[in-house]
Amino acid sequence: MKLGVNIDHIATLRNARRINEPDPLMALEILKEAGADQVTIHLREDRRHITDFDAQRIVQNSFLPVNMECSINPEIIDIICTLKPHRATLVPERREEVTTEGGLDVVKFEKEIKNAIEKLHKSDIEVSLFIDPDTKQIEKSAELKAEMIELHTGRYANLFLALNTNINETPFKIFENFDRKTLKKELELELKLLKDATLYANDLNLEVAAGHGLNYQNVKEIANIKEIVELNIGHSIIANSVFLGLKEAIIKMKKLISS
Repeated sequence: MKLGVNIDHIATLRNARRINEPDPLMALEILKEAGADQVTIHLREDRRHITDFDAQRIVQNSFLPVNMECSINPEIIDIICTLKPHRATLVPERREEVTTEGGLDVVKFEKEIKNAIEKLHKSDIEVSLFIDPDTKQIEKSAELKAEMIELHTGRYANLFLALNTNINETPFKIFENFDRKTLKKELELELKLLKDATLYANDLNLEVAAGHGLNYQNVKEIANIKEIVELNIGHSIIANSVFLGLKEAIIKMKKLISS
């Protein structure tokens, strides 16, 4: 199972002071040394972390394949086609959200996504669609000829967090109306949904990646779904690099998903 490391939040830290450090470009050599398989970045419409300047330098200088997450906004797609990363992962995007909330609705936005995929393919860029583990979304992804889907693991991660940590005793409560029995049942159902979705996607000749909210505590159950070929993890690795250093944070995650 491959590990893509999302380095967006290096840029988040830099932008907090509006200076030139830490520079996301400096992470590239560390990712390679630590055994990461891919660099993932998200070029958001509001450029809240990664900028066009960052994206261009990362694609041009990366030792590893670059997976660029982006919205289906035609202007953004044009930029991606110019930059030519190894892969584009199409994601939903709202400017007011803190982080990506839920998967891309491929059924609802079929026409826009079809146009984006065709344009990216003409530029020789592979396409992955970031979707919820839903049968109709998987079927439409295959129909539109994406090479890969990335299953949104956010609900799984939040259920795990609510069940296994004290988060509901903090200002960041989630599922506060669920008792522990309900949380456990919902977590089991969500994990089964992710497993079933992976197998169904494989039957339709789609490769499957997974990501969102995965961390050192919850990643093992997802990594045990052997048909998933890749995990994309960012916030947890960058957060832990504050204490461990980036190289050690990546090595620690690689060991968890490989054992």
